[in-house]
Amino acid sequence: MASTTAEFRPPFATFTAPLSALLAAMFGFVVGNAYGEPWIGFLIGGILGAIIAFAIDKLPFGRTQSRLGTIVILGLAGLTTGSAGGVVSGVLIGAVLSWFIYWLDRGEYRKNVPVYYTAGQTLWHNAFMLICGLIFFFLIAPLMPVMWLSFNAQDFFTFTPEMLNFEAAGYSLKHYRNFLTTEEWMIPLKNSLIIAPIATVISVSLGTLAAIGLSQSHVPARRAIMAILISPMIVPLIISATGMFFFYAPLGNWIELNLGLSQTFVGYVKVILAHAVLGVPFVIITVTATLVGFDNSLTRAAANMGANPVTTFFRVQMPLILPGVISGGLFAFITSFDEVVVVLFVGSARQQTLPWQMFTGLREQISPTILAAATILVVISIMLLTTVELLRRRSERLRGLSPG
Repeated sequence: MASTTAEFRPPFATFTAPLSALLAAMFGFVVGNAYGEPWIGFLIGGILGAIIAFAIDKLPFGRTQSRLGTIVILGLAGLTTGSAGGVVSGVLIGAVLSWFIYWLDRGEYRKNVPVYYTAGQTLWHNAFMLICGLIFFFLIAPLMPVMWLSFNAQDFFTFTPEMLNFEAAGYSLKHYRNFLTTEEWMIPLKNSLIIAPIATVISVSLGTLAAIGLSQSHVPARRAIMAILISPMIVPLIISATGMFFFYAPLGNWIELNLGLSQTFVGYVKVILAHAVLGVPFVIITVTATLVGFDNSLTRAAANMGANPVTTFFRVQMPLILPGVISGGLFAFITSFDEVVVVLFVGSARQQTLPWQMFTGLREQISPTILAAATILVVISIMLLTTVELLRRRSERLRGLSPG
């Protein structure tokens, strides 16, 4: 049973005020360092944090009023710098600081903690949540400068003073226009949109059949077969790419000589098959996880009613495992769409994909258009992963593992 926070208010003088002043002082140190006076900023931030904590504790304001008041005060303090960047920084610091002070002062740090937890256990619970948040920030933070710089009005990888001050002159969409209007980027994007979907279809077809077969208890050496099938995602990619080169190069030559197909078409076939190999393990893993909760009595009942194996698969089994199949397909699509090493080994200039063009651009010409392309890829990946999460929840509901 979790405790409620309405009855619990920690001591202000020995708990809320010192911690609030410490966080505000840390913010002040960072801001002061930008102006060459870090310790003055540390001192002013600590005093301001204690004053804000006292106001939130003593004045009869709710959460919304406390947060808005702090945000406005620090936003006005940032306005004294004479730049939009100072205002934005003040607003962000005010939002974080007001949330933290209110969280401490109202005892909300015990909101999801059982009532019998000691102070040490409560500290560890919140420290663990903080560690998880820092890990999440560590993973996401490198993407922020990339996305921010993609709107740079200049043709180089540098935050200009206009950008840092959030002036309109420092921002432009010209790199996105360059990405969407030049053949240099549209042809690789077209190739990626041709290769990735076809490779995904092959991965889903082979991976789903393999997962269903390996889910049968009578299949011999299931673990060994599973280990072999998922090895492409375990073996270092450079090794896989080298092996694929020595396999697909003579295969492509044989197809060209004996079947009379064009070199360009054979190049696409090689890249698609190579990407399908990389996507199959993701489909196998997700479909196998979905089949763990599958009730095999449903297929036996369908067989008793006279349904053949194909009808049973498409009418009974596939609708229930479809979320896992689609999730695996999305992972396979992302793998193919973002892959560059295998394409460099197996493909040719005619099969140049978007990641290949980005890699080449980084080596030969540093253009923020690469950042615009990276931002578009990040947005696409976020949308696909959001879809995966929604499908996972739907799969759990269908299997009765979570409430509807």
